[in-house]
Amino acid sequence: MSQFRQIDSQFLASPQITVADVATAKALGVALIVNNRPEDESDDQTPGAEIAAAAQAAGIAYVAIPVTHAGFSMPQVEALQQALAQVGDAPVLAYCRSGTRSTLLWALAQAANGANPFEIAAKAAAGGYDITPIRAQVDILSARAGG
Repeated sequence: MSQFRQIDSQFLASPQITVADVATAKALGVALIVNNRPEDESDDQTPGAEIAAAAQAAGIAYVAIPVTHAGFSMPQVEALQQALAQVGDAPVLAYCRSGTRSTLLWALAQAANGANPFEIAAKAAAGGYDITPIRAQVDILSARAGG
């Protein structure tokens, strides 16, 4: 079973999940699962199609927004913003290999919505993640959004 880490009241980040973890997500009230892993990133990952099928069977929405080690793009940030907006305040579980890329993408999406960079960093840190690698981008996005 994967470790779901609470980042804020809506967002959970996790290392790679399994089909069995979808039931745990359902029990927590998760309305959306976000897959941030590219397919075939490693031999031990559960294919996204299997997670998507389990999510659908559980009545949980699913979206894939793969993030490679090459970094983040605005279309990825915008895709997460849209996905989060579609579920309102309902809990969201995002996963990748370690949860880091999911958390960093969340941080960029929050900044693009105008959230305070210091609060974003504190929430990520409370969940066990460090946004230092993207902090400059968080600051820029937040400033552009009027945060």
